[in-house]
Parts: sequence; C-alpha cells; structure tokens
Amino acid sequence: MATDQPSARSSSPRGPVPPRGPAPLSAAVRHRLQKVYEHAQRCVDKGDHDYANQLLTQCVVEDPASDLYLKAFLDNLQRKYKNNKKGSSFAGVKIRGHRSALAKAAEKGDWPAAFQAGCEALAVNPWDAPTLIALARACGELRIDECRLMYLRFALDIDPKDPTVNREAALALAQMGQFDQAIACWHRVEQAKPHDEEAQQAISRLSVEKTIRQGGYDPELLGTTPRSTAGGTARRETTRVENAGAEDPPPSEPEVPLEERLREVVRTDPANLEKALQLADLYLQEQRLDDADHVLERARAAAGNGDLRILERLEEIQIRRAGLLVQQAQRHADHEQSPAAKELLERAKRQSHQVELEVFAARAEREPLNARLQWELGLRWKRTGKYKEAIQAFQAARSDSRRKSLVLIELGECFQKIEQYKLALSHYEQALEDADAVDPETRKLALYRAGVLATGLRELDRAERHLAELAGIDFGYRDVAERLDKIARLRHSG
Repeated sequence: MATDQPSARSSSPRGPVPPRGPAPLSAAVRHRLQKVYEHAQRCVDKGDHDYANQLLTQCVVEDPASDLYLKAFLDNLQRKYKNNKKGSSFAGVKIRGHRSALAKAAEKGDWPAAFQAGCEALAVNPWDAPTLIALARACGELRIDECRLMYLRFALDIDPKDPTVNREAALALAQMGQFDQAIACWHRVEQAKPHDEEAQQAISRLSVEKTIRQGGYDPELLGTTPRSTAGGTARRETTRVENAGAEDPPPSEPEVPLEERLREVVRTDPANLEKALQLADLYLQEQRLDDADHVLERARAAAGNGDLRILERLEEIQIRRAGLLVQQAQRHADHEQSPAAKELLERAKRQSHQVELEVFAARAEREPLNARLQWELGLRWKRTGKYKEAIQAFQAARSDSRRKSLVLIELGECFQKIEQYKLALSHYEQALEDADAVDPETRKLALYRAGVLATGLRELDRAERHLAELAGIDFGYRDVAERLDKIARLRHSG
C-alpha cells in the first residue's frame, strides 16, 4: 500500500546546487539541548556567565537554527561584559585566530566548526561586526533566515549607520523578499557613502518592487527604526476631529494613555511584574514585537528565569516573528511567481514550523502531564513528518476527554504513515466508539479513514460497513460514493 512520503526540494535561488543545511535533530538531541539550555539559564541567574557561555555555545553549534538559543547566547555575553560594546581587554588581538578559523571552516562548508569558531570569537567580543556578518552569511548558506536576521540586528545595534553592516543586511533582506527594510538599509549605505553606485541602483530597483507590491512593511524587523507612539497620537487626533463639531466640554486634565502609564510604572519600578506583563500584552496586541521583547527581557532580568508567564510570552514572540516572515514570503511569492520566491516561502514555512515545534516541545517538557500541550506538540511533530515522535505525544494526550476521538484519529494517521496499518485501523474504529454525537464531523472523518484503509487492506465487509454508514449520514462527503463503487468492483473481480 502506497503512503505519502515527504519530498526533498533541491532547487535553490542561488543556482543549481542544492542548499546545504543543518541535519534534522532527533527528539533525543532536542531534549538534551533543552536541558543544557535550562541549565545555562540558571547559570546566568547566578552570574556564572563563563559556564553559561560554554553551555549556550553547545546549543548554538548543535542547533544553529534555534533563535531561542542564539538570543540567550548573545544576551548572556552582553551581561557578562555589562554591555560595554567592546568585549574583553585586547579583544582585537585575541579574536583574530577565531575569525580565521571561522572563515576556513565556512569555505569548506564545515558548519559545526564554523559556528564553534564564531561563538568563540563572540565570547571574546560579542560586538565584533566581522564575526557577526560571517555568522549571518553562514546562516544564509544554511537557509536559516530568522537567525541570520538576529546576527545582523545585533550588528546594527552596535552602529546603525555602519555601511558594511547595512549593505549585508540589505542584501539579506532583499533575498528574503523584505524590500521595504532592504531599501531602508540601502539608504543608510547611501548616507554614509553618497556616491555608492550599488546602493543607488538597489534603491531604484527595490523601489519599483515596493510600488508594485502592497503590504509586507515591517520597519522594526531589524530593530533599527526608532520606536514611536505615532499610532496612539493618530488615534487621539482622530478623536479630536470626530468631536470637532460637538460642544466644547469643560476643561479637564488630559487622560494619560494606558501605554504611557504602564511605561512609567515599569521604568520607575522594574520589579513590578504585573504592570510589565500588562505592557507587554498591550504591545503584543498591536504586533509591536520588539517593544514587547524589550519589556519582557527587562522583566526577566528583574525577576529571573523562574516566571513562566514571562517565558511563555517570549516564546509567543518567537512564534509570531516566524509567522510574519511566512506572511511576507507568501505576499512575495504571490507577486513574483518565481521558483526562488516559492523556495523562499517554503523555507519560511519550515522555519516557522521548527520554531513552533521547539516552543511546544519545551512547554510539554515543563508540563508533561498537560494533555493539551501534548496534543499541540503531537500536531507539530506530525506536521514535520516525525510520526513516531508524534505518536508518543498523542498517546500522552489521550487523557483529554474533550478531544479523545480526534487524538485517536491523529494516532491512526500516524500509524498509517509508518505502515502499521492494523494499528491505524483499530485507532480509527476506537475513535468511532468515542466520537460524540454533537461532533458529527469527527465521526464522519473517522468513518472515512477507517473505510478507506480497510479497503486498502482488502477487508471489504469492514470497509463497506464504515463507508455505507458515512454515506447514510452524508452521501456527498468527499468521494464516498466512488469508494463504495470501488468496493463493489473489487467484490465482482474477486
């Protein structure tokens, strides 16, 4: 019996050579790295930044696609050097050997060695722009878009006007379809080098794309656009216009907007966790992810890593950022209709799926008895084609009575994918026993899955029983009529 198998893509926007990427990590490796990461976070809280750096280096080297690990790695080094922007003493001399090792490893395509050397260089000076650019390029080769941007964001935080960093960021953003942000970077190159022909040509070319395409503008993607409260100001101005024709109310003290009140409380009392969370939630509602991230990191610095509310909101930011990249890549693909744009979209989707998988794996690890989290984790394992891992998660989710029949269907589909057909059929039939009458769609899906699989197994009586019941409920469901005709033909030919 044929089963669907995930297909490998070999096309690349950079040429005929397939993109090299990090090997997929097994569930055991992810579990081990998550434990290493959690131990590193405890070391950060204790002020043991050197040991935390060793642990987080291991995480980044083994899983260079994890923006969670990369962010923790860079944050720890910032704390170690008290954000002095220059790293250790004599960093310029100490870092040369690591830079050289990074360049040699990257030239050979030895990415673990490249990231190891890069992390060792940043341990000397985390603000070293050449190292950050080299690591961003390594991520570009591996098609790791979010981490590529994170290295470049960090480099731009050092000097937002640096023409070399802006040029690199512009090239990366243009390749990823983020034309508005790429233009902004090219403008900074042009300001630093007024006669730079490459910058002028790129601005002209990308401006054409900007006028053709609508949407996709995210000025804070690289964290270099000054934050503003323009949205709030606009809302207040709109209110004034709407009330212009009304009778003037008696003079009163102007009401301070909620955001400003919360910001003031958090500024004067960083340990006020409740207000910090309210402010972060306000920013999340408005999709101001960088602002939310800034507030939450300050709150975590004050409260430590033990508060799950902070951690879960930071995880939500990672999911939303990856989702925004998918939306922007989708718009680009819809407009371009080119193989490169489609590959970019697929890459963004894979990265988004990976981010969600890592987040829910960590949450399920923190709460192993939470059936809802196990359900969510199972869905994400299944979506990435890791059916055996999905089975384990779904089995742990069976205690949730509200979605037991759905869990059983998912288990059946996973067993079918790994060619355990009898197990799959038994789970579909168990789902029928548990399907609630108030959820007819779940019952119809279970009947269909059981009928189709039983047909493939040549258990025709069983298949006909399930599909006939389905036809009696909804004769127009999918291809149930054709399936019943097929069973009749099989009986006749047999």
